[in-house]
Amino acid sequence: MNDATPHSVRPHVICHMTTSVDGRIKVRRWLADADRHYERIHGELNGDAWMCGRITMQGYADSADPLPETPADDGAPVPRQDHVAKRDAVGYAVALDARGRLDWGARNDITGDHIVVVLTESVPDEHLRALRAGGQSYLFAGEREVDFALAVRKLKALFGIERLLVEGGGHINGSMLKAGVIDELSLLLAPAVDGVSGTPAVFDFRGDEADSMGKRRRLDLETCERLDDGTVWLRYRITPAETTA
Repeated sequence: MNDATPHSVRPHVICHMTTSVDGRIKVRRWLADADRHYERIHGELNGDAWMCGRITMQGYADSADPLPETPADDGAPVPRQDHVAKRDAVGYAVALDARGRLDWGARNDITGDHIVVVLTESVPDEHLRALRAGGQSYLFAGEREVDFALAVRKLKALFGIERLLVEGGGHINGSMLKAGVIDELSLLLAPAVDGVSGTPAVFDFRGDEADSMGKRRRLDLETCERLDDGTVWLRYRITPAETTA
């Protein structure tokens, strides 16, 4: 773990989520207006970029126009080098896609935020050619599994991202918490109970990671605000457990 990664080399990272009172995140099953508070507060958090996983980003990719033609294959291997298609964007939409399964076609932004794809070196060459042809940026963080500490360092170094909102599923959030790169938790606690066993939670861990995570991370409550429908907005500062200041 890299708890000591300084902010001089990575963004300030805020995990922003909505959950039921039992910690579940399949919000549309029990929350009719799931996005009302979430999107407003997303804006108030003033991120330079927001990050989601492949499943969330699939909907955006599915609406993309296809490339006008298939990129030419000259037979030469495509180097596993980071590719910056656009700098100084108004904002960045960061898609975690370790295996290169999302087809972005000709779409290189989401509501004006330039698309940056986080890949591993296991992606096929034809996928890299398609990303270059479509105008998306991409970076490599790991051989087969995403190295989140490396990914956030590259987001700052390559794109100047200073404030990143992580809005992923439980495994992504858990992996980033384990890597020591989440600084804050912005949690909208909705007045609802999910109650379904096995439903994804805000943080999901594999194996015995969950047993030790409480000993590794300390959450200090910074603010608590009751919203108009009974939802409570909680903000926590996250530090290594041994840190008391």
